Amino acid sequence: MTYAIVEICGRQFWIKSGRFYDVNKIHVQPGQTILLNKVLLLSKEGDIKVGFPCILDVSIKAKVLKHLKSRKIIVFKMKSKKNMKSKNGHRQDLTRLLIQEI
Repeated sequence: MTYAIVEICGRQFWIKSGRFYDVNKIHVQPGQTILLNKVLLLSKEGDIKVGFPCILDVSIKAKVLKHLKSRKIIVFKMKSKKNMKSKNGHRQDLTRLLIQEI
C-alpha cells in the first residue's frame, strides 16, 4: 500500500494513487497536470520516509479535473438587545485533483 502526506494550499492531505481530492482553488486550467513537491511523508510497501520538513527528491503527479464550489455554509451573527442580525452565506472555490502517480 503506497500513500503520502502532502501539503497543498496550506492544508495537509493523506493521498493514495488513483483517487481524487478537493483542495482550495489552484489557478490552473482543467486537464493540465501539476507536480506536488511538498511531500511530508511517503510510505511504499512498509518503507516510510519522513521529511524534515519535506522530502526533496519526491514529487507527485496530479491532474486537474475541474473547478467547483463547496456546499453553502450559513454565517449568522446576532447581538441580543441591540437589534443587530446578519445572515450571510459562503461557498468556497475548490479544485478537484486526480492523483496519477506517487
